[in-house]
Amino acid sequence: MRSDHQLGLPFMKMHGLGNDFVVLDARAQNIDVTPALAQALGDRHRGVGFDQLAVITNGAEDLHLTFYNADGSLSAACGNATRCIARFVMHETGQSTLKLSTDRGPLSACDAGDGMTAVNMGQPQLDWSEIPLASAMDTLTLPIAGSPVATGMGNPHCTFFVDDVAAVDLASFGKAHEHHPLYPERTNVQIAQIIGSDHIRMRVWERGVGITLASGSSSCATGVAAARKGLTGRKVRIDLDGGTIHVDWRDDGVWMTGPTTHVFDGTLTAAFLDEIS
Repeated sequence: MRSDHQLGLPFMKMHGLGNDFVVLDARAQNIDVTPALAQALGDRHRGVGFDQLAVITNGAEDLHLTFYNADGSLSAACGNATRCIARFVMHETGQSTLKLSTDRGPLSACDAGDGMTAVNMGQPQLDWSEIPLASAMDTLTLPIAGSPVATGMGNPHCTFFVDDVAAVDLASFGKAHEHHPLYPERTNVQIAQIIGSDHIRMRVWERGVGITLASGSSSCATGVAAARKGLTGRKVRIDLDGGTIHVDWRDDGVWMTGPTTHVFDGTLTAAFLDEIS
């Protein structure tokens, strides 16, 4: 870690439906973010703890976002973190709409009213090579027990539709499928139960993290998968362990709307940062 942070490093803690993040604002200062820093911060006993680390930098749009998983690996997309940061910046600037850039590509966000924030996560990736999968196959019915659906939302997803999400041991199920050989970059794993034509109950295992209370990109992937299979329409309510999010697959992309929370601000001490270097 950089040794010139003698006064420490400010950070923000945020969450969307319990899907929690540490956010570093690097628009006004150079922050040397490394996998080692991400891992140290992600440790819930010795660091701060998070599902993802998000770094804000200046970009071609209003701002650029970079995401790290708790194991230090990069992720091109993180829907709930995008919504949390969009809410923070809209409050900061007085804007009601934002243009963001990510490794996934350009995204749009807006104030959806009633304290809700919406982000357009872009068009889903439905071809095997874009997700990516190991070889050419039908992404609507993978050759895996349970016939899951593969979807890309800037990161890979594998969605299983089950009769009862409570009956699945997600800890072992998710871990086993994250590393399935069909997914060369590993995958996020969702188990989803259809409640109605516009209502889904879902639980999530995130690659590089484990079980999370919510996941924005997973919600988008599940909404797309359900619509593709004809199980729901393109606009659905998804109930996760941490709360409810709304997904709307429109012509211009997959919109996701839900609440955000800015929990607290803190400062990483110089001593903590020195231990990482």
